[in-house]
Amino acid sequence: MKRAKRSGKAREAGTLAADFTRGMVATGLLTAVQDRWVTGAEPPAPRTILRHGLQGGAALAAASVAADALRNRDYARLALAVAAGAAGVVMIEHLLNPAEQPPQEPPKNEGSHG
Repeated sequence: MKRAKRSGKAREAGTLAADFTRGMVATGLLTAVQDRWVTGAEPPAPRTILRHGLQGGAALAAASVAADALRNRDYARLALAVAAGAAGVVMIEHLLNPAEQPPQEPPKNEGSHG
């Protein structure tokens, strides 16, 4: 019985990795190829392709776990998969596409001392 559980978990981890890879490759290819033949379009930056690929992989892996949880009526696992997928996509966005920092203004009362 324990062997069946172990092999099932190992198979799930392998399936999850395969789903991530499928999503990463598919999304990366779409990003790299879309709009390439439009007049005047620049090719996407490698960082953009990487970011979209990683986000696609995280999204597909989370969606696969969520679909499996829904099929098994495991709603806690479903919610966790969706939350983890969203967190992964947002984390990748923040790491590979950081927001521009607005110029820092001095505090209003800083100049009045003296």
